[in-house]
Amino acid sequence: MGKFSARVSDGRRGITHAVKKLSPNGVFMIKILARIFIKNHNDYSNETVRSQYGILCGSFGIFLNILLFALKFTFGTIAASVAMVADAFNNLSDAASSVVQILGFKLSTKKPDPDHPFGHGRIEYISGLIVSFLILYMGTALLKDSVLSIMNPQKMNISALSVVVMGISIVVKLYMYLYNHLTAKKIGSVAMDIVAMDSLNDVISTSVVIVALIGSRFTTLPLDGIGGVVVGIFILKTGFEAAKDTIVPLLGSAPSPELVAQIEEELMKHKPIVGMHDLIIHDYGPGRMMISLHAEVPGNMNIFSLHDVIDIAENDIAKCFNCHVVIHMDPVDTENKRLAELKEVLAQEIVKIDPELKYHDVRMVPGDTHTNLIFDVVKPYSCQLTDEKLKQVIHEAVHARCSDVYCAITIDQPFVK
Repeated sequence: MGKFSARVSDGRRGITHAVKKLSPNGVFMIKILARIFIKNHNDYSNETVRSQYGILCGSFGIFLNILLFALKFTFGTIAASVAMVADAFNNLSDAASSVVQILGFKLSTKKPDPDHPFGHGRIEYISGLIVSFLILYMGTALLKDSVLSIMNPQKMNISALSVVVMGISIVVKLYMYLYNHLTAKKIGSVAMDIVAMDSLNDVISTSVVIVALIGSRFTTLPLDGIGGVVVGIFILKTGFEAAKDTIVPLLGSAPSPELVAQIEEELMKHKPIVGMHDLIIHDYGPGRMMISLHAEVPGNMNIFSLHDVIDIAENDIAKCFNCHVVIHMDPVDTENKRLAELKEVLAQEIVKIDPELKYHDVRMVPGDTHTNLIFDVVKPYSCQLTDEKLKQVIHEAVHARCSDVYCAITIDQPFVK
């Protein structure tokens, strides 16, 4: 069973690669429908356009899945194939998934209200989660029916027409995967990509059904039931992966290093900003991101001029990433040579403790007997030291090189970049 599952996974990767080669012309029908029904259909970042693409692809999916259900159920009943009939009901559940997809896109565009000031964008993630539950349900039902089929095998009435129907199903499902996957990439939709992967799974499951139909002519083994078990396990695996993909953004996840780098690059275009820290990104659904960060600016400049720079940076970042932005201005001493020397010592010592440690907001308060070095440290999850122990180790390392320096350290959580 393990080898067979591995081959199924290899087949899935092969199908994905083959389908990508067809991409340029594979979504021809969706392109035509988009031009007819969606105004400004190439503006994929527009909230209304995203929603209309979701509704269009979902509606087309309902039509195709109901058509496949009718064909498979009819010929599966004639052939007495539990795998084929189960595959037919899987198409019916896919139609239900498309209904959920449409509702998710429709409801996610509701305007903000007093109870939901950032809108309803996360409903799209919830719709994807519901689709993943439907996938899990169908996988469980198929496993149950397949085990019963193995225990009580029935003779299958096979016809060439049955095989042809299943072949047509593979072609249609490949097309459905193609237009859903490519559209999901364009509009950045996790929910639509789950629907796409479900279509690709159907290609695998239907292929197994065809093998069972043909193979049953040459053996008495219950290939129909065995194939159903394999497909059921494969569907369950996909369902769990799909649920994970939607639960992660609902719970909240760390921003990608690429996104952090892009935000920092855009911020640093605005001189005289010299640094960034405490970046926090909240995801309230596709196109509904909120960013807050601290921008380091020279402390000896006119505060009104700096405030103007911060306002411009907020507006530019908001336009660049289609989000809300709040920037806190942190003045730093850029001309103090003693502070620059202590920063260099801190940089050298802190990397010895843990290469993942980061620091910011370094300030110096000199006194008659000693100097206080005040700064924040971002402690990664991988660091095994307690907060107090980490403070002690850093202080001792700096104090060993600069005996008059005492460190006052604040430990930040790693979700703050």
